[in-house]
Amino acid sequence: MRARLLVAMLLAAPLPVAAQTIAIVGGKVYPVSGPPIESGTVLIRDGRIVAVGANVAVPAGAQRIDAAGKVVTPGLVDGATRLGLEEIGAVRTTNESVARGHDRIAAAFRPWEGMNPRSVLIGPTRDAGVTSVVVMPSGGLISGQAAVLRLVNGGVSDMLLRAPIGMVANLEPTGGSDGTPRAETLTRLRELLEDTRVYRTRRSDYERAQTRELTASRIDMEALIPVLEGRLPLIVSVDRASDIETAMRLTREYGIRLIVAGGAEAWMLADRLAAAKIPVLTGAMSNIPAQFAALGRRQENAGLLAKAGVGVTLIGNASSGSEEAFTARNLRYEAGNAVAYGMEWNAALRAITLTPAETFGVADRVGSLSPGKIADVVVWSGDPFEFATRAERVFVNGVESRAPSREDMLEARYKSLPPIYRGP
Repeated sequence: MRARLLVAMLLAAPLPVAAQTIAIVGGKVYPVSGPPIESGTVLIRDGRIVAVGANVAVPAGAQRIDAAGKVVTPGLVDGATRLGLEEIGAVRTTNESVARGHDRIAAAFRPWEGMNPRSVLIGPTRDAGVTSVVVMPSGGLISGQAAVLRLVNGGVSDMLLRAPIGMVANLEPTGGSDGTPRAETLTRLRELLEDTRVYRTRRSDYERAQTRELTASRIDMEALIPVLEGRLPLIVSVDRASDIETAMRLTREYGIRLIVAGGAEAWMLADRLAAAKIPVLTGAMSNIPAQFAALGRRQENAGLLAKAGVGVTLIGNASSGSEEAFTARNLRYEAGNAVAYGMEWNAALRAITLTPAETFGVADRVGSLSPGKIADVVVWSGDPFEFATRAERVFVNGVESRAPSREDMLEARYKSLPPIYRGP
């Protein structure tokens, strides 16, 4: 009964309408944008970080949080997920990440417009220290657009930080009975880019039906124009080293900014990716190839890329989109595994905070602990990459997140059930 009452009170309790002044003191602070600070202080006011350092004066009346013996980091940023777009992977009606499109082209698809901001998977992800995510579509040749969202309470408009931040494409061979060859997939992508060039320069002729028939719809070609003009990167889901080389060659030919997603064999091209300043979104928890295109997968991938100077973003959904949406909460374990297989600890922390924020153009607001940024802060019981460590306190917009997750409610429910009568 007491457990039920506690859950009811937590659910009924309104969140503060405005953040107060909070000082997190005494912990080992990792700003990420600078060196670690022993016995540091993070000062938060009105949802923003106002000071970070070892000798920060705490104003009178501020709420003090003792973080002695603990670790303080920015909120984690998952660089590729379907969180809020998918509830149950095996139930198609709960999946909002795959557009039907026209002939596998859905460039105008904006999946965040159909996401569920009250997904039961968001609470546990935030409780695990993840405060920002990049939601991405999947499937088809051109899957659609990606966006950065913050895991705040409210609607999609409250969560949206920046959109669009990239166009998602696939160069992997198509599954199914037809088994489209790689070269044909590449030919179709070239045709689409060429047709978008024609549309961009001959819009008025197109509207008067005075151009040849083009591959895609008007709305899809409109969405692709920022990609051709270099204003929006092309996020290509690709694993095999030769396919990554093809993507590099194609995007160089068209002057397109490239981001590699998946990149199981990216380590083979680490120096070339670093020289071309091409970021890679990948993981470190899987070394078992799921397809022939990833036979060279290895857990040292992220570490080798980082050592070569590649901008690595570790993602909780690292197996090229094959995981469920709930794996976003595993982000810190991806980092821990990357460290176990050769990635430097600070580089791994950067790969789940500041690097994804820089890659997707939101580093002025999230990804590090520095004055002026949004106060997304996590206090950990210890090393955040250790399995037994807990995110003890999670602040989003300077307000502590305390909403019970579905797991909390289920635990309280079953703890409160009367004992089973087993007879005399």
